[in-house]
Amino acid sequence: MTEPMEDIAIVGAGIVGICAAARLAEAGRRVTVFDRTGICEETSSGNAAALAFSDPLPLAHKGMLKKLPGWLMDPLGPLSIPPAYLPKLAPWLIRFLRAGDPRKFEASLTAQAGLMRLAETEWADLSERAGAAGMISHEGSIDLYEGEAEFKASLPGWAARDRFGIPYEHVSGVRLAELQPGLAPRFTHGTFMPSWKTVADPKLFGKAIWAYAERLGARFEKRTVTGVSGGRDGIRLGFEGGGERRAGQLVIAAGAWSHFHAARFGDRIPLETERGYNTTLPVGAFDLRRQLTFVGHGFVVSPLSTGLRIGGAVELAGLKRPPNYARARAMLEKAKQFLPGLKAEGGREWMGYRPSLPDSLPVVGRSRNAPSVFYAFGHGHLGLTQSAATGRLIRDLMLGQSAAIDLEPFSPQRF
Repeated sequence: MTEPMEDIAIVGAGIVGICAAARLAEAGRRVTVFDRTGICEETSSGNAAALAFSDPLPLAHKGMLKKLPGWLMDPLGPLSIPPAYLPKLAPWLIRFLRAGDPRKFEASLTAQAGLMRLAETEWADLSERAGAAGMISHEGSIDLYEGEAEFKASLPGWAARDRFGIPYEHVSGVRLAELQPGLAPRFTHGTFMPSWKTVADPKLFGKAIWAYAERLGARFEKRTVTGVSGGRDGIRLGFEGGGERRAGQLVIAAGAWSHFHAARFGDRIPLETERGYNTTLPVGAFDLRRQLTFVGHGFVVSPLSTGLRIGGAVELAGLKRPPNYARARAMLEKAKQFLPGLKAEGGREWMGYRPSLPDSLPVVGRSRNAPSVFYAFGHGHLGLTQSAATGRLIRDLMLGQSAAIDLEPFSPQRF
């Protein structure tokens, strides 16, 4: 049975989808968001809580490419690829390696920096309007290095940030201890980023943004979208268990599942899934002053209002393999060494799916063949950070307004 027609349907109730819903609702549009679980219940609930405005470097930069062989030798290290998944991953991996070409790197860096600037402004404004600004901490973060050699290897990345006016401070000795007491002495150098921010808890923060969208008239329905198609009478959405809904316009913001929907409109987008792991310890596990990144180990420790989260790393293993929580436990064991005195009991383990594209840039734009369909996905590690900017850009596109930044680097057709 065909149900009444929606004005705008959004597939995906993660942080990107609800930011788009909030901006469209502010513009007076009638928005319905569909998701199989709930508001920020999946990947958006378990991220590292960072608003990483000072981190515009694409993943395929020179420093990471040099580390790849060593990382891949450790099955529980910063990057893991199950051998059985490698043949399926190979086309994406080739694109990723090509993205490290210096000419492509510069273009991606410039585009990412522009999106970050917009994200910082949009989050400041949207969080204020939503009454959620008090959930954002302004304590910054620290990248930590083990020794002079590891610190010096990071310097080209900081020089790249200089071109975009991103503030930072290299620290060591007393200054490092002042910023974060209790570090293991193996960490001799650090870089403090004052413009980095964190949210109190990403799930609760996302729900606060949704509450604002809901006050403006946005609606949520817990339904699994199994099919989408377009025709003269609008967009059709089919649901698990039966039923159909029509919409005038559609936004696909379904994270790691988005490319399946995009393919139905003829857009072949090379999305891959980075499986991230974490352990969230109880409140009081350690006196953590600000977020810490252990650069050589590929994970972070984040202070939340609901506990202390230890997570990160990358497992390129698709959507179907069972979780390997040994990866979460390996990071926890390292954290115990890096933060002497850490109370490591009582943690909750978690895994989520980061939707990642080989050039580290999201897809933000209109479908090639269906002008009423818009894409907002593929943000990788930066979904929370860039979601408010993406919501603004989607709103501008759908209202026929000029975009706040050049959208060409984020085009769904760039592949």
